[in-house]
Amino acid sequence: MPVFRLRKGVVGFPDPRLAEDDGLLAVGGDLSVDMLLLAYTHGIFPWFNEGDPVLWWCPHERFIIRPRNIHVSKSMRKFMRLHETYIMLNRDFADTMHRCRIKREFNEGTWITDDMEKAYNDLRKAGYAASVESYIDGKRAGGLYGVCIGHNFFGESMFTDIENGSKLALIHLARYLAENGFNMIDCQFRTDHLASMGGEMISYDEYMKLLRHGELRNVPEKN
Repeated sequence: MPVFRLRKGVVGFPDPRLAEDDGLLAVGGDLSVDMLLLAYTHGIFPWFNEGDPVLWWCPHERFIIRPRNIHVSKSMRKFMRLHETYIMLNRDFADTMHRCRIKREFNEGTWITDDMEKAYNDLRKAGYAASVESYIDGKRAGGLYGVCIGHNFFGESMFTDIENGSKLALIHLARYLAENGFNMIDCQFRTDHLASMGGEMISYDEYMKLLRHGELRNVPEKN
């Protein structure tokens, strides 16, 4: 099955069901706000290395967390009882995203390039991206960022400065989203870590039903 080639300035994708077995759907195009919004509303996302053309992915199965099903381990519940933990939404999206980039570059490499940072900051300015920072006893512990369309949050990356920082960001975000009627946190691919926190694999068809469910909403407001 061929991988489709896209042209810059042309907003459009082939049928997502034509993606390769590994999820690769198309190459090329650009990271404009319109292109990204079209992508996410069809279960497509960009993921590529520095110096490569834009690669667009749409796995046939998707790993998600339903916010109401977030799993908090016994040890984490104990930790949260012993410490003051909370999150801040959209304190500084650009800073949170850049911290995710720095942490990944230092550890295993990153797809968060200069172009990606600009593109997702543009999404934030348009009202379709959000950042979360977690705090432990008043100190910034970690955070994450993602795209927010409708009642769905599309997680992109996270960072940890203090042990449990990214876990707390995800837990508190899930609870906040559950309280506000959100359907899912899209994790894109399965990891053992996310599986332990309540993640589940669903089909593309079920995924699209979740995307289409409910009214469009903007990102959560800043505290």
